[in-house]
Amino acid sequence: MPTLVAKPPEAGEWIHEVKFDGYRSQLIIEPEGTGIFTRSGIDWTAKYKSLVKAAATLDVESAIIDGEIIVTNEAGLSDFAALRSAITRRPGDLYLVAFDLLYLKGHDLRDMPVEDRREILATIIPPGGRIQFSEPMPGDAKAIFHLIEEAGLEGMVSKRVGSRYRSGDTTNWLKTKSYTVGEFDLLGIEREAGKPAFALMADRHTGKYVGSAFITLNRDMRERLWKRVQEHAGTAPKGMKRPATQWVKPGLVGTVKHLRGEESLRHASLQNFRED
Repeated sequence: MPTLVAKPPEAGEWIHEVKFDGYRSQLIIEPEGTGIFTRSGIDWTAKYKSLVKAAATLDVESAIIDGEIIVTNEAGLSDFAALRSAITRRPGDLYLVAFDLLYLKGHDLRDMPVEDRREILATIIPPGGRIQFSEPMPGDAKAIFHLIEEAGLEGMVSKRVGSRYRSGDTTNWLKTKSYTVGEFDLLGIEREAGKPAFALMADRHTGKYVGSAFITLNRDMRERLWKRVQEHAGTAPKGMKRPATQWVKPGLVGTVKHLRGEESLRHASLQNFRED
C-alpha cells in the first residue's frame, strides 16, 4: 500500500505511473480456474466475468497480478462514481489496469526488483484488450504530476527502483494525489476553543454527510460565514451527534478544495460559500 505524500519524490530513482480511480484487485490465474479478489480478500469473481474471460488472452497457466479495476467516462478518465453501477449494469465496460506481477508459472517474483517484475508483466499482456498494462510515465516527477493535474487525473504513484514487493504500508511506493474543487451543502460549523474550525459538508444530490473541511477563509469572510450560520440556525441531521457544532438549515453552499478520487472529503478546505 503506497504512502500518501504532499508532493512527488525528488531524490532517488523512481518509476512513475498514473493513479487510477477504481478498486484495487488481485487477478489469480490457476490451471483449475481464474479468480479476482478485492483488496480485503473477498472473492468478486462472479462480478467480473468479463475480466475473467479477458484473462484467457494472457496465455499463462498460473499468475498473480496486482491491478486496479476501473471504468472510464466520455473523456477517457477513470470514473469511480460510475464504477459501482458499471459492475452490475455494464460489466463489459470494465478494465483491469495491471501494474505488478507477484507470481508466474510456479515462481514467486516478490523478491525481484519492481522494474524487473513490471518488465515481465508487460510481455504477457497483449495490447488492446480489457486487461491493460500500466505504462510508466518518463520524465521529471514534478512535470509529470503537473500534467496529471491538468488532465484531471486522480494522481500518481511513484515506485522506488530496485524495491521488492512487500505486504502492508510502504514508503517504497508513494502516492501523490491531485486536488479538485466542488460545491457541497453546509450542514454546520464545528468550533471548539483552542482548535481549528471545520465546516461539515453533505453531498448536494444525496444529502449524505461526506466529511469536514478546514475553514481557511480570511477574517472578514469567517465573520460573515458565522453570521450566516447563526441566521440560518437549524437542528442536527438524523443520526449526527456532535455537541460542538452549530447546525444550519438547508440553503448554504460551500466551495471546497479536496483530494480527487476519494469517497469522502480528505485534506479538504473551505474556500468560499454562498446562499442557494
